[in-house]
Amino acid sequence: MAPQGPVPPGGRRRGVLFDVDGTLIDSSYIHTVAWWGAFRQQGYDIPMAAIHHHVGMGGDRLVDSLLPEGRDRSLDPEVMASHGALYASHWPSLRAFDGARDLLARCHAGGLAVALASSARRKDLDVMKSILDADAFIDGATSANDAKNSKPAPDILVAALEAIGVQAADAVYIGDAVWDMKAAAALGIPAIAVTCGGTGAGELREAGAVEVYEGPRDLLRNLSSSVLGRLLASTEGPR
Repeated sequence: MAPQGPVPPGGRRRGVLFDVDGTLIDSSYIHTVAWWGAFRQQGYDIPMAAIHHHVGMGGDRLVDSLLPEGRDRSLDPEVMASHGALYASHWPSLRAFDGARDLLARCHAGGLAVALASSARRKDLDVMKSILDADAFIDGATSANDAKNSKPAPDILVAALEAIGVQAADAVYIGDAVWDMKAAAALGIPAIAVTCGGTGAGELREAGAVEVYEGPRDLLRNLSSSVLGRLLASTEGPR
């Protein structure tokens, strides 16, 4: 359901979409370790560096990209289930990045509709939302169940836009992975990247990021000069 509220200047609702893993929650390397363990359980020795590069893709695409083409694909669901179980064992260790909650609050206070555009499992997303402790600032959220195709396909972003009643032309996306940038580009949404998920600024810019920051706090410090800041200014109107 789209959030209700006053019509912003220009008559169109503006919004911001956030990836969660690696963008708001410090979990990218935990995912890497969990996938590494899941692959090992099935006899695959995949280097962690290769796994980390693919974190941010949907799990189905990650498995298909990293495992041999001639494998027994009927075992892929077991690999994904093992990853889920190993990742869940790390739930108590998950932490929000510095500034994550404050950034969500600032976007909400400025009149933007805020959506979490996550392709995580619903139970993982629920845990991460509890860690963020920012439900009052979040208007919608997606999980893996909300899209047929996972990132870098843009389906999750489309679902998030629908959840908050915002058009792609009136949104900004914030993510940490190459796959986030590609998903946003497919819809023509300006993508702000953060490097706190472990991917370098150069690679993120090459994938389509219009701006790169170290993390949520760095983006907040530079908000007025950012694409997100300009979107906020258009929503808030003249002061």
